[in-house]
Parts: sequence; C-alpha cells; structure tokens
Amino acid sequence: MSKINQLIAGVDEVGRGCLAGPVIAAAVILKAGINLKIIKDSKKLNFNQREKIAQHIKKFSFFAIGQASQSEIDRLNIHHASLLAMKRAIIKLKKKPEKILIDGAFSIKEFKNSQAIIKGDQKIKCISAASIIAKSYRDTLMIKLSKKFKNYAWETNFGYGTKSHLMGLKKYGVTLHHRKGFGPVHNILFKQDSKTQ
Repeated sequence: MSKINQLIAGVDEVGRGCLAGPVIAAAVILKAGINLKIIKDSKKLNFNQREKIAQHIKKFSFFAIGQASQSEIDRLNIHHASLLAMKRAIIKLKKKPEKILIDGAFSIKEFKNSQAIIKGDQKIKCISAASIIAKSYRDTLMIKLSKKFKNYAWETNFGYGTKSHLMGLKKYGVTLHHRKGFGPVHNILFKQDSKTQ
C-alpha cells in the first residue's frame, strides 16, 4: 500500500477496446483526507457510483487527464496510443510525483521512476482512483458526442462494440470518431470500398 505523503502518482487508461473515441488516461496523486474505502477498480462501480466517487477524488487529489485521439490510435496502434495518453497525463500533473505506478505490464521509458503493476487498478488505491477519473471523463465525453452522432448509442455503450453500436455502424456507416484500424470498423470500410470499385 502506498503512503499518501510520498507523492506517488497512480496512472491508468480507459477505452482501449472501444471502436470509437479517444483513449483517455488519468494520473492521480492522492491527498490526505481522501476516503480510501470507497475507491475501487472503476469496472466494479456503476455509472452513478463512479461519478460520485470521481468528484470526491478530484476534491482530495492532484489529477490530470491525457488523451490520444482516434487518428493517433490508427496511426500508432492502440498500445502506443495508450502509453502516449498516460505520458500526457503525467506531464500535466501540477505536482511532480516521486514515483509513478502504472496499471498494466508496461512502464513509460521517459519516466525512470515509473513502475508497471499488472492488475494495479485492483491492488493500488491511487491507480484505482486514476481508473475512476479516466472512466468518468471518457464516459462524459462519449455522452456529449452521442448528441451529435445519435445512431450508435454511445450514451450507453461509450464506444464499445455492443450490438446497438454494431447495428448503427452497419446501417449508418463510419464516423470521423471511429477507429478505422479496428476489425468491425475496418470491415465495413472494406465493404464500402468494394462496392465503389
């Protein structure tokens, strides 16, 4: 368990498996006074719980958001885009952490004080907090996008490849927010190209 007064940043990303939208990362340094008992892996919280806890974390932490766009994901691949989003979040932190704990199997080479922790979002509170902040931010972003792109149910699936999203893709085609290198999106684009030849 990390000590809060050591300025340890937890870092996590969300949206790796989505078909649309950016990948979002958060870096979080917890402050004294935070209620650690309510902080869990974001995947174990429902939308309302996550939003409420995210507000608490923001009040009792230094945090920053980083993102990599759909076009960056297509250009770099999702793995490198995720690392880029995490790097951007760390750089934006107002306080510079003494140690950086990153969820997953890969640390970030530019930060010699970074350490990768597999399933860190389930084990380390500052990483869990980062997962909650990142998920809350990304969900809100996709809900806003869904108001302009109404045919893909992003307000409920947040860009993941659910049945409603796939039906929208097949019926209405690919938007500028879709990741063109991801299988279901790529296949639809391939079919469209085939029809025009």
